[in-house]
Amino acid sequence: MNLMRRVLLASMWTVIGWKPSLAQQSGRDSSDGDTMTQTEAKGSSATPRHVLCFLAQERDLTPLSRAASQAIRDFGTGFSVAVDYSQTEPDDHMEQSFAVCWDRVEPKAWNPADEEAVANHQSVLYVPGPRMIQVETVRVTMAALRLVERLIGAGSVAVKGESAGVAHGLDRWRELIRQGAEALKAGDLLAQQRVGRLAFAKRPLSALGYFESVGFHLVGLPEVYVPESVGNERQAVATMDAVADEIAKWGLEPTLTTRHATLSFDSTYEADEFKFNPYGIVRLPT
Repeated sequence: MNLMRRVLLASMWTVIGWKPSLAQQSGRDSSDGDTMTQTEAKGSSATPRHVLCFLAQERDLTPLSRAASQAIRDFGTGFSVAVDYSQTEPDDHMEQSFAVCWDRVEPKAWNPADEEAVANHQSVLYVPGPRMIQVETVRVTMAALRLVERLIGAGSVAVKGESAGVAHGLDRWRELIRQGAEALKAGDLLAQQRVGRLAFAKRPLSALGYFESVGFHLVGLPEVYVPESVGNERQAVATMDAVADEIAKWGLEPTLTTRHATLSFDSTYEADEFKFNPYGIVRLPT
């Protein structure tokens, strides 16, 4: 990627990013009676947004662009094809980027064929989504997953969620798509939220004595930080996911009480960064 394109991409992240302002804490019950947390960061109304990255094996982006445009018309209101920031040439940073972003949790989340597809890609398409208020996050995130399905069907050979920096291999994406379709068909909001979290959030990251999640805001949840003393990474991820499920089902305050946890808004990310979570961080006790 040349210097001019890096500058343009940096400009795109600014244009489609978040702007901080005052916000209030609010709450609601989901339609099926289960409680979903509605906490927003004090002093911030930063709103999450998906940015999807698709790689193709041909230099002609027309098939992917057409598929994305049709999907947006069909169900993806608010998404758009970022024509000016996509490119019909390989991006020499993609191998390193995917290497960092591959999901480390699910066994066989990617394979050598996926790595080869990234290495040999010939073009890149970006599809940013709309800014999401909390009550819309699950619906929009499921639309993002359906967009992934459409573009894989149109020939995309690798897919990455830029907002949390996570990538899966095509087989894993297809499994997540299948789970999402089942949750949508059943009208199960909690299952949709969980699938969306597994698809678009990154975990675990390790910093300052904690295992951290990134991207739970894409389904309307705070991040969950688990102390390293809990055990290894897989044990930490299991705890992370359990806490997120509890917040989604029972609500934030009961979960904080049960887990003896605290809610913090002391983020290492700025409010205009994709990874900033306006719903805060649940820290489990050490």
